[in-house]
Amino acid sequence: MAKRLEQLNKKAQSLPLCPGVYLMKDADGKVIYVGKSRKLKNRVSSYFTGTQKHPKTARMVARVADFDYILCDGEMEALALENTLIKKYAPHYNIRLKDAKSYPYIKVTPPPYSRLIVTRERRSDGGRYYGPYSSVAAAHAVTDTLNKIFSLATCRRRFPRDIGRERPCLYARMGRCVAPCSGEVSEEAYAALIRGAEGVLRGQIKDTEAHLARLMTEAAEEERYEAAARYRDAITALHRLCDKQKVVGDEKEDRDVLALYEDDLCGVLAVLSVREGKLQGKHEFLFGAAAMAEEENAAASVLSYYDGGSDLPREILLAFPLPEEEYEVLSRYLSEMAGHRVRVVTPKRGALRELCEMALTNARQRAERYRAECAREDATMTRLATLLGLESTPQRVEAYDISEIGREYITAGMAVTNGTRFKSSDYRTFRIKTLSGVDDCGAMREALARRLAHIGDGSASLGEAPDLILLDGGVGQVHAGKAVLGELGLSIPLFGMVKDDYHKTRALTDGERELSIANEGSVYVFIYRLQEEVHRISVRSVMGAKGKSLRRSTLEDIHGIGPAKAKKILRLMKLSALREASVSEMTAAGIPPRDAERIYGHFHKEDAQA
Repeated sequence: MAKRLEQLNKKAQSLPLCPGVYLMKDADGKVIYVGKSRKLKNRVSSYFTGTQKHPKTARMVARVADFDYILCDGEMEALALENTLIKKYAPHYNIRLKDAKSYPYIKVTPPPYSRLIVTRERRSDGGRYYGPYSSVAAAHAVTDTLNKIFSLATCRRRFPRDIGRERPCLYARMGRCVAPCSGEVSEEAYAALIRGAEGVLRGQIKDTEAHLARLMTEAAEEERYEAAARYRDAITALHRLCDKQKVVGDEKEDRDVLALYEDDLCGVLAVLSVREGKLQGKHEFLFGAAAMAEEENAAASVLSYYDGGSDLPREILLAFPLPEEEYEVLSRYLSEMAGHRVRVVTPKRGALRELCEMALTNARQRAERYRAECAREDATMTRLATLLGLESTPQRVEAYDISEIGREYITAGMAVTNGTRFKSSDYRTFRIKTLSGVDDCGAMREALARRLAHIGDGSASLGEAPDLILLDGGVGQVHAGKAVLGELGLSIPLFGMVKDDYHKTRALTDGERELSIANEGSVYVFIYRLQEEVHRISVRSVMGAKGKSLRRSTLEDIHGIGPAKAKKILRLMKLSALREASVSEMTAAGIPPRDAERIYGHFHKEDAQA
């Protein structure tokens, strides 16, 4: 190792003293860390002197086999490139707030008649985005509240296309929707409600309240009393929302407060959003224990939160220090992103420092909650391993279930957990192809054979072997699964989930004996949730396949006729008429002669055979 560090240090000494980005790589050439520096030579060589004080940095350096670098024209360019490369490579040792998934935003769709929706994708489609939020549940809670306050439409109708097509629904009668479908709400009036909702999302509570008050007065003077009442109720709901917010500064102040906390198990970025002097929201983002929040590159964690954001305040307080030159670079970068001046600072004392300490306390408490959650998970999986007599505690658990509708639609669903946490990115479904009849054991055999054949092939999820396999079924399914394992030469613990009369798993079986879990508390809850999840996956898949077939025209079974042509033909002649029509009658209706002959032959096969 000493020789390797010496070689890397020699290479680093040849770097120039200018801004740039460096990429640390492991023995396989994979990028494991991306950093930047205004003086590449000094920064990169510091890793290989053997004097690393932080254990995380030392662990990272121990894996470095080589590094690349890209020179930049200035620190702004280096900061932007670092952010881009972190998103591209998702390095193991960088802070990634979007690890395995994107955090949700609230999107205001383009006018007319905009909607508030929760999305994980940010697109250049004319919509406006607010967030990110720490969970989908938090984002939905905000949209639900705003939809109620401003009586916005939440149905599937599209406006102005669907105005006047149907009568307003029950929500309109309840006062929960202004009912643009009625045609009595102008685009301007609806846009005013959307502006009010966006004002709340931006934290402009007083402006929004004043705007609603003006609309209420105008509606009352014009004797539109129902509209005036809606605006009045919206103001009341807005007051209730504001009453829950803590006052932490002057009402003119808009700022975010960011704090980083790390321990040996995880890291947390906590963000407090202060708008008009009130603490409007709190978001906490977990990241992996390996990630390093080095002072030199901590600005990247700030950018990972505001990446492409549209809701940047004019001041950002950091509870952690940056190198002095970084504050100006980051401020300029975020100012360009926001379209207005953004000031980034780390307060040393006073009320602003107290805000930073509040954010740091929130980050620390979230890490402590995560540690407690992990302890409970470990206890559950350890108890499960003990009950099943496993040699080690399982981490990756895969569960399988078969759902079917007749002989034609048979699907196996696969749910995956990492410990006790569902890993939805690894879920799979398998459409059973080899069976001609209903055979649960045969279907399970095919699904397992197809899935387990991927072990070791290098694929992102299926290439990893499970530590435990659970099958929704009894002894027959277990024997079928073990036969597949034997054929593939795999030694993986496999058990069946035996259900009671209420379709809940009461025991696990290895094919010879049953192990009751009815009195096992957390283990029972874990198995029950897993069984319900895999059942949901398989049922959804088989119903989706059946639904597609119901939407498919019989004409598509005829050679030379696809979905588009089938629609054209059915517009010319109904299916019932096609079954009885002659070729000449079809052509007279406008159907091409060649297609008419094919259709006639398809529906009169038996006559031709006779």
